[in-house]
Amino acid sequence: MLRAFLNMWRVAELRKKLFFTISMLAIYRVGFKIPLPAVDQSALRKWAESMSGTAGGNLLDYVSIFTGGSLAHSTIFGLGIMPYISAAIIMQLLGTVVESLKQMQKEGPAGRQKIQEYSRYLTVLLCIIQGMFWMRFISARQLVYAEYTYGANAMIFWLCGLVGLTAGTVFLMWIGEQIDKYGIGNGVSLIITAGIVAQMPVAIRQVAGDFSLSGDSSFRLDTVIFLIIAFVVVVAGAIIITQGQRRIPIQQAKHTRGRRVYGGQRSYLPLRVNHGGVMPIIFASSLMIFPSLLIGWIQAIYPTSAVVGFISRNFQEHGYFYIVIYILMIYFFSYFWTSIQFQPKEMATQLRDHGSFIPGLRPGPRTAEYLELVMERITYVGAGFLALIAVIPTIITNSLNVPFNVSTFLGGTGLLIVVGVMLDLVQRIEASLLMRNYQGFLASGSSGRGPRIRGRIPTS
Repeated sequence: MLRAFLNMWRVAELRKKLFFTISMLAIYRVGFKIPLPAVDQSALRKWAESMSGTAGGNLLDYVSIFTGGSLAHSTIFGLGIMPYISAAIIMQLLGTVVESLKQMQKEGPAGRQKIQEYSRYLTVLLCIIQGMFWMRFISARQLVYAEYTYGANAMIFWLCGLVGLTAGTVFLMWIGEQIDKYGIGNGVSLIITAGIVAQMPVAIRQVAGDFSLSGDSSFRLDTVIFLIIAFVVVVAGAIIITQGQRRIPIQQAKHTRGRRVYGGQRSYLPLRVNHGGVMPIIFASSLMIFPSLLIGWIQAIYPTSAVVGFISRNFQEHGYFYIVIYILMIYFFSYFWTSIQFQPKEMATQLRDHGSFIPGLRPGPRTAEYLELVMERITYVGAGFLALIAVIPTIITNSLNVPFNVSTFLGGTGLLIVVGVMLDLVQRIEASLLMRNYQGFLASGSSGRGPRIRGRIPTS
């Protein structure tokens, strides 16, 4: 491992890409500390602390994970990269129903570049809408200095706030694209990962500060040992299921040209077990926030109602009905997202056009039915894994009385994002090293040969 790490810096091209990526992420972290003008940051911080553990606080924590920013500090990167991700998802969904976008996707790089341009325009629109909601929210909560709440100063505050939030997101979008072009790894994913990993030192300091060998603290020696072992096990499981594949054997048809026979090679069609990635948890988590907010409002209107109290208790994050519905929604969105991303008919058509087939199956509709059946079965397993990962932080918090900001590193969406992005980064570095005959990260033995990361890099 140490030798592979040193090899990374021996390749001039790879070294430049790594330095550029690190520099861009450092710029992002610096901009993360620049506050919006006229916002009372101390009052905002106190309000965020008072919301901790409530549905509103969970919403802020959820937004912070996926944006790479933080509305609780109200900086210029407060909206983070989420508007760009939302725009890309919207364009991807529209690409499955709008015929003109379908044709653009089939045009190749030119069509994808046009769709990306539309995504940028949509990002600016979403930034303005989300920024207006946030500016209205902090103004209503009196988290702005008094002299900027009326008259011309209020207009200046709104203008500066909207321009700052929109420009911050557009700048992050530009940083992500520059990393894609001149750096290494997926730029947008690395920005989100940097935001998640930046919260880890805070959690470690909290564990170290509350650690006690006696039974008076929630972080006793046995609890800390269990958290460390659980973290290693969960990360290993996340890596296995993220890289897990069902390989469908593919046989290439033989072609006779003159006296020579071409084709006939045997290969595999890899189908990912967790084809939906982290998207099912994102959709399920975002929708499960709104029932908690709605029930909280109803309970404020009818505080003595026994029925409302029963529903409120069971729809908390540790409630039975909340967990059951959460798991069901993860399953639903796993199949929903897989049905959008995975097109068995198009895949079967491509296999037939390239002269390939699955042994024992006729090319065409029969192949498409088989691929759809296999994907349905492995999606069930992948959705079960996502559901387990999603509820682990809640189980740890309730059973061991561990703060949620600590248990969230034992599962949940943030862990899956970090694992997926780090695997992709390691695979790209591995590929760059192998192209130059350097030993990779997972090579073993004196000969430099050994197991590799299976996935995007050929093992042959």
